[in-house]
Amino acid sequence: MLKLIEWLNSNIIWGLPMLVLMLGTGLFLLIRTKGVIFTRFGTVMGNTLKTIFKKQNNDVEGMITPFQAVCTALAATVGTGNIVGIAIAISVGGPGSIFWMWICALLGMVTKFCETTLAVAYREKNKNGDYVGGPMYYISRGLGWNKTAAIFCVFAVLASFGVGNMVQANAVSGGLEASFHISTYVTGIILAALVCLVIIGGIKRISAVAEKLVPFMALLYIVASIVVLVINAQEIPAALKLIVGDAFTGTAAVGGFAGSTMLYTARIGVARGVFTNEAGLGSAPIAHASANTDHPARQGCWGAFEVFFDTIVMCTITALVVITSGLWTDASLDGTELSLTAFRNAIPGGEYIVSIGIVLFAFATIIAWYYYAEKALEYIAGAAIIKLYKVVFVVLVFIGCVAEVDVVWELADLFNGLMAIPNLIALVALSATIVKLTKDFFDNSKTIRPRDTSFASFLEFKK
Repeated sequence: MLKLIEWLNSNIIWGLPMLVLMLGTGLFLLIRTKGVIFTRFGTVMGNTLKTIFKKQNNDVEGMITPFQAVCTALAATVGTGNIVGIAIAISVGGPGSIFWMWICALLGMVTKFCETTLAVAYREKNKNGDYVGGPMYYISRGLGWNKTAAIFCVFAVLASFGVGNMVQANAVSGGLEASFHISTYVTGIILAALVCLVIIGGIKRISAVAEKLVPFMALLYIVASIVVLVINAQEIPAALKLIVGDAFTGTAAVGGFAGSTMLYTARIGVARGVFTNEAGLGSAPIAHASANTDHPARQGCWGAFEVFFDTIVMCTITALVVITSGLWTDASLDGTELSLTAFRNAIPGGEYIVSIGIVLFAFATIIAWYYYAEKALEYIAGAAIIKLYKVVFVVLVFIGCVAEVDVVWELADLFNGLMAIPNLIALVALSATIVKLTKDFFDNSKTIRPRDTSFASFLEFKK
């Protein structure tokens, strides 16, 4: 089964067709929106980073603040992929994979802006009066493709078992066992209990936890990484040269490293980039759809910021730490061990910082992905099944901690790719809507819009 899944991922799901679809969609949307995310980058930052400490406007529709929404989305994206995933990308695809990850992220900023904008524009209220949205809603309401929307939801639920649960849980138990010699069974029980306590409270509790956890864990990891990079400062220019040079040539075999081709390097870089920032997957817009905002594109700016922070900042830092350590050619080190050893060699006790970071990142990812899957399951099966899903999800957290999950990593890539396909097609099909909302926002970014942020209301308002 593992060999079959690896073949599917290498040749179909994350082969040349997916590279063309993922990067092509981002490039198409970049052209359609006239690159406004970059030409008006100051406006994007003005509506995101500069507003974090401002008092929120309560006269707009939504359940949580825009910052809580982006923290929830970042909770899902700033996970083990930023530490373990990047180390795996470099050890398997070579340093050049990071260059392709950057390209994926730049185009991903545009993609995430567009899918977040649509998620708010086509959101609706469920029977409990809560805002729900995401690809399943803009696919069904915007295009009338109800079966395609349901297929997206099925893949989202399946992905939550892998990328959003067992992979993260396994990284937590592995990190704690390696650094603190804590039994994986003990970790499994405690982690499952903590996840259960948070997800019972729904999106408001999940977003409240994410709002406190994400800034803390990001700051902790960034500071520790900067210390390591200061120590290895003389190696940084060579590392950057290696990243750019190997992106177009592949990496020849060095030491225990098996070598890579340009296409393979690009595939690994794009797959890991999407794994970390989720641009194009359609998962993060599910959280953004709950935000109280006056304009869909204003929340879309938070989507673009999310990719910038996750990949351009966080993943680049990890990549430089790993490459400047010189350990990436050691085939005896897996992703977790590679990151731990790189920090340990630079800072006494540095592996403990990484272990704590992995625990916090993974926990945040688990609770955020639970919410994504809950909303997807609610869409296709109704709210009655949610209680059963909660039990299954918590049990899988424990299993992820104690089991070998090599096949789960491959399944995570598989279902990520399958989620992305209907979402990317929908983004292209709804590009005209995106253009209208984008133009209206950037032409009138300081204007407060009506309480109803739906696209139908937008069209009526423009009349």
